[in-house]
Amino acid sequence: MPNFSSKRRVDHSASEMFDLVADVERYPEFVPLCSALKVRQRMAKPDGTEVLVADMTVSFKLVRESFTSRVTLDRANLKILVEYLQGPFSNLENRWTFEPKGESVCDVGFFLAYEFKSRMLALLMGSMFDAAFARFSIAFEKRADAIYGRRKLASS
Repeated sequence: MPNFSSKRRVDHSASEMFDLVADVERYPEFVPLCSALKVRQRMAKPDGTEVLVADMTVSFKLVRESFTSRVTLDRANLKILVEYLQGPFSNLENRWTFEPKGESVCDVGFFLAYEFKSRMLALLMGSMFDAAFARFSIAFEKRADAIYGRRKLASS
């Protein structure tokens, strides 16, 4: 199953980066390939997490696919888990972690594993997905710079 992972040190707090990634409704404004995103349901859980069910549409040239996922926002532990519910994948899992490294510096971890149901769709979109996922963390970092302002990166 194809997967991608990265860890980047960014000059924004873990809380700021968590908020940015948790704001899924804004993804069409800056996330590569995301042309639409609609939150269907939002639930607060007794354990303090928030769970969203969302539909995301990804587009590339003439290909347009939508899928539904469950997003668990765990603010206390600075983690976000995305679990696939339905759409063109046979499997999709996405995890984000935000590890504070100072007052305004954190390490952002990103992991994604996916597999398309259709071999044809995998051939058509697979390499393009890989290239887009490689740009995801950079897109979020640029978005944070635009929203929170650019800071000088503290030494590690």
